[in-house]
Amino acid sequence: MPKERLLTRTTFVILCLEGATLSFNVAASAALIPSIAREFALSQFFAGQIVWLYMLPYGIAALAYGPLVRRYEAKLVECLGMLFFCAANLMAAVSSDIHVLFIARFFMGLFGASVIPLALIIISHQAPREKRGRLVGIFFSATFIASLLGLSLSAWLPWRLIYLIPAVFGALLLIHMVMYLPKFGRVTSGQRVNYIIALRDPRILRIFLYIFLVSLIYHGVQQWLSVYFSQSYSLSQRVISWLITLTSLSGIFGEVAGGYFADHLGRRRTITIGIGLMIAVAGLLSEAWPVAVLAVLMIVWGFGWTLNHAGLSTQLTDLPKELIPEAASLNSSVRFISGGVGVAAGGWLMQRSFTLGFTVLAAGLIVLLVFSSKLLGSDN
Repeated sequence: MPKERLLTRTTFVILCLEGATLSFNVAASAALIPSIAREFALSQFFAGQIVWLYMLPYGIAALAYGPLVRRYEAKLVECLGMLFFCAANLMAAVSSDIHVLFIARFFMGLFGASVIPLALIIISHQAPREKRGRLVGIFFSATFIASLLGLSLSAWLPWRLIYLIPAVFGALLLIHMVMYLPKFGRVTSGQRVNYIIALRDPRILRIFLYIFLVSLIYHGVQQWLSVYFSQSYSLSQRVISWLITLTSLSGIFGEVAGGYFADHLGRRRTITIGIGLMIAVAGLLSEAWPVAVLAVLMIVWGFGWTLNHAGLSTQLTDLPKELIPEAASLNSSVRFISGGVGVAAGGWLMQRSFTLGFTVLAAGLIVLLVFSSKLLGSDN
C-alpha cells in the first residue's frame, strides 16, 4: 500500500458506506430480542445469544484481516468480505428457527469483521496525522447513523426486514466497490503480521488491555438494555427501540466531537471525558426513573461511549505504521471478543438482579478510570 497515495473522497465515502452497512442491525439486534423471543416462543435471555454469537466470531475473525492484506490485494479482501456478509444477512432474514438465525449471526460476525480493520489501515496509510481524528470520527459517525436508522426502523418493521435491508443495500454497494474502489495493493511494511511481537510493545499492550476492559463493561450494559426496559418497565417494542435509538443518535455527534477533541484536546483527555459520562449513567441506571429521564440517560450514555471510542481509535492510528495492520485487526478483535464476554457476564449478572448488574459494571468503570493514565500514557 503506497504511502504517497492520498485518500480520495470516493474511497472514503465507500469506506463509510461499508461501515454503515455493517452497523445497520448491530444495535437493532439487541433491541429486537423481545420480538424474536416472542416469535420463536423462547425466553429473552436465550434469544439474547444472537448478540454474543455475532460478537465472538467477529472478534476472532478480525485477527485474520491484518495478515490477509499483507498477502492479498486489500480491495479483493474487502469485496469478498462484503459479499459473504450480505449472504449471511439474507440467511438471517429467511431463518426458519432460532438455530438458523444463530448460524447466520455467526457468519455475519465472521465476514463483517473485515470492514473496520481495513478502514483503519487505509486511513492510517493514506491520511496525514493531523486529519486522521476527523476522518476516524466521520467514519464511525456513519456507522452510528446507520445504527440509528436500523433502530428506528426496528420499532415499526418486522424483525426479518432489519436483516434483509443490509443484504440488499450491501449487494448494491458491492457493485460500486468493484467498479470504483482503487487497488490498494498489499500492505508490505514488515514481513508478516505477528500479534505476539506487537503485544510485546508495552504501549500497545496497555492500550489493548484498556480497550478489552472498557468494551467488556460497555457491552455488559448496552446489550441488555432492551431486556431491562422490557422486564423492569414493561415497555413496548416501539418505546424500547426509541430509547436505544437515542444512544445511536447521540453517538453520531459523539464520534464527530470525539474526533475533533482528539485532534485539539488530545487523545487521552477525550477518552477520560467519555468514560466519566459512562460512569455517571451506569450508576444511575440502577434506580427506577420515568421514561423521560431514561431518555436523557441514553443520550449521555451514547455520547460518552463514542467520545471514548473515537479517542481510542484515533490513538491507534498514531502507532508506528509497521504495526498498523496488527493494531487495526487487534482493535476489532479485542473489542468484540471482550464485548461477547461482556454480554455473557452482563447477562449472568442481570438475570440475578439488574441493580446488581449496573452497580458492578459502574464500579468496574470507576476502577478503569483510576488506572487510565497508567494504561494509556500521555498525549504526544
